[in-house]
Amino acid sequence: MGRYVVRRLLQMVPVFIGATLLIFLMVNVMGDPIAGLCGERECDPATAARLRQEFGLDKPVWQQYLTYMGNLFTGDFGTAFNGQPVTELMGSAFPVTVRLTLVAILFEIVIGVTLGVVTGLHRGRPVDTGVLLLTLVVISVPTFVTGLLLQLLLGVEWGWIKPSVSSEARFDELIVPGLVLASVSLAYVTRLTRTSIAENRRSDYVRTAVAKGLPRHRVITRHLLRNSLIPVVTFIGTDIGALMGGAIVTERIFNIHGVGYQLYQGILRQNTQTVVGFVTVLVLVFLIANLLVDLLYAVLDPRIRYV
Repeated sequence: MGRYVVRRLLQMVPVFIGATLLIFLMVNVMGDPIAGLCGERECDPATAARLRQEFGLDKPVWQQYLTYMGNLFTGDFGTAFNGQPVTELMGSAFPVTVRLTLVAILFEIVIGVTLGVVTGLHRGRPVDTGVLLLTLVVISVPTFVTGLLLQLLLGVEWGWIKPSVSSEARFDELIVPGLVLASVSLAYVTRLTRTSIAENRRSDYVRTAVAKGLPRHRVITRHLLRNSLIPVVTFIGTDIGALMGGAIVTERIFNIHGVGYQLYQGILRQNTQTVVGFVTVLVLVFLIANLLVDLLYAVLDPRIRYV
């Protein structure tokens, strides 16, 4: 196991370098960031030259990337165009988005897996058909529609929640935004769990457990569910980074100043350092989440061994 972890960590290095290089190149072709610093008026040549030199934009892109990576290993993610260090923006944004993501993941695990198990065990029955139709509707409706509708009904019409989340972004305020963020993924988790349960239910090891006279709940939890969760764990593990990076719409609707909000502001203002810095951390989240998912395989299925 130790050698496998070391090998995977070494494999993450070129992936990280390639991903950050691609992001850096994509961000640098968005447009001229200096043009946005001068407002509606065009910058005079002297001011534009000074700003380019100040932010290192007068150097070739490859040299900018090498400088950025060199600073990155010292914990310096650069400085935003407003003079604020990117690490300060991260310090205020990432805790909020992490809490929002935890709420969303909790909804996926509790509601998604539960509905998937129920429908998988009662395949073809009315409850199965009803849940499948419901998940199809959730997948079909865009997230911004779901968010605005819940905000209007629960926040404005009925007054059950505050339409906007406060600056503290407490867990109780993030329940509805977390449900909106997790809605599509929750539907996929439900369908994936249902399919996996229905397939493994006909497996030999399940029939053997039933023939041995084991209680139904033990057959489901210790044998059927444990092996059926492998594809679900894979999806949820890769979904962690997707939820953190894809929370732009949800955070905009509920006025949450998290990672999505900062990315939106960075793209809007063509703030290269902010966008690249935040996406770099999201790349690390993706890589670590995938590593943890691979290690969980051995916990769920004893037949899997890493050497």
